[in-house]
Amino acid sequence: MSRTGGTPEKDKPLRHTVRDAIRSRIFEGRYVPGTPLVERDLAAEFHVSRLPVREALRMLRQEGLVSDRGARGAEVSSLSEKDVEDLFAVRHSLEVLACRLASVRATPEDLDRLKGYLDDAERHLAKGSLLEALRTNSGFHQEITRIADNDFLRTALEPLQGRMNWLLRYATDLPELIEEHRELWAAIASGDPEQAAAQSAHHVEKYHDQFPDDYRRALQEQQRQNP
Repeated sequence: MSRTGGTPEKDKPLRHTVRDAIRSRIFEGRYVPGTPLVERDLAAEFHVSRLPVREALRMLRQEGLVSDRGARGAEVSSLSEKDVEDLFAVRHSLEVLACRLASVRATPEDLDRLKGYLDDAERHLAKGSLLEALRTNSGFHQEITRIADNDFLRTALEPLQGRMNWLLRYATDLPELIEEHRELWAAIASGDPEQAAAQSAHHVEKYHDQFPDDYRRALQEQQRQNP
């Protein structure tokens, strides 16, 4: 059973439906950094009033995916080289802590659910659903935070999650990423916080080191598909 279904679409508030649609387009590269996000146009496209669009953009600002353009409204955020370095530094500290806590707080049910994200990601990848595989890999990290069960940590991570997912999107070798996540799962399942922390640090540092090359390759592929 998929772990990523979330709230049924019909039960979602409109603002969440609009937010998820805009977020997906950002992750898919359909809305590139700097793309204007005009309330009136988005409301017409999604067949809703401007209020849920305004609320959706507010939530995406909190995630760091959308920035203000002053009187011109909003646009898809850009991340400078310094932004990326700073984000990796924060991600390193917070995710290592989350894995350390998860290793001592995870129940067998938690571990089964966490492993389910990896199984789902492999299924999506086998079907060629790359976006769904990326979403599931992002869900894997969010599930670790839930298992860590630390409200202060979760509050610190939530505003960064959108930008962290943005970084994850540029991982160009998804089979390798899923295997890395399996190794991280095993470290958490060991119940040894030092092993979990070390594996988490290795995971973040590895993708920090290869991010520039992955990012360039992803941009080249995006330009090839959207000349």
